[in-house]
Amino acid sequence: MALVQYSDSESDSGQEGPPRKINKQREDTSARKPASSLPPLPASFHDLYASSTRVSVRDDPSLHGGRKRAIPHVEGNWPTHIYLEWYPSKDELRILSNIIKQAGGMLQGERAEIHSFLHSDLGAQLPLHISLSRPVVLRTEQRRPFMEMFESAFEKSGLSPFNVQVDSLDWVSNFEKTRWFYVLRAKRPDKDYLNHLLHISNRTLALFGQPPLYEPASDLSKYSGAQQDSKSNLAADYTGCFHISIAWSLTEPSTDERERMKNIDFQELIALNINFDCVKAKIGNNVSSIPL
Repeated sequence: MALVQYSDSESDSGQEGPPRKINKQREDTSARKPASSLPPLPASFHDLYASSTRVSVRDDPSLHGGRKRAIPHVEGNWPTHIYLEWYPSKDELRILSNIIKQAGGMLQGERAEIHSFLHSDLGAQLPLHISLSRPVVLRTEQRRPFMEMFESAFEKSGLSPFNVQVDSLDWVSNFEKTRWFYVLRAKRPDKDYLNHLLHISNRTLALFGQPPLYEPASDLSKYSGAQQDSKSNLAADYTGCFHISIAWSLTEPSTDERERMKNIDFQELIALNINFDCVKAKIGNNVSSIPL
């Protein structure tokens, strides 16, 4: 239902009331009193509104800038995603916005349009993330067992909050190659925490028949029988795969466009320390936050 905007002269009832007497002394006092600063919203507040409003009962790319649903909606299936979340500060948003603006100016062609992930269509700030899983699907009866195993694995891991720095800018596509993402490549953090987190996510999802992120599925077959320790058999390094998407396009950038974008100055990005103190598990519209 559309929102109705009322002008300042319209009241809720549609009728004018009697003239309101103004206490001038009170008005003057209020004008001199400084506005109180409100405390910041708790991090858990964002989890309550992590899903956008459904505007159609079927997949309609025209409602989403040409994007197509990665996982079709099926009754009893719950789209699931494991990730690390980042809410950039105002200064960080300024740096990211400038990078996206420069990149967009280097794209050519009628369909070569870049769309920012920083804000919604209504101007609200959106969180960014590092994926620790593919978009996968859990059945209704699998949701609770999965979360219990996932949380148990983290309790045993001994992982703590850590920082990630940006290594470079790049373009990557989704699995279907229907969208391309402008991303910040992540440097390998201290203690190799990104690989450890990926290991936990892949091993837990493998127990529910779900494909891994980055890691070959054949390497996970030996874990189908029992839960493994989070640091066992952790040999492969997928640091070059971890990234934060900041914008997207329906058109793959050409080789010439990619070359031009290499001239974008991102020294301010390299100086950032992005802190992560929890892992998010989104199952359907429910978001669980697991502290490190």
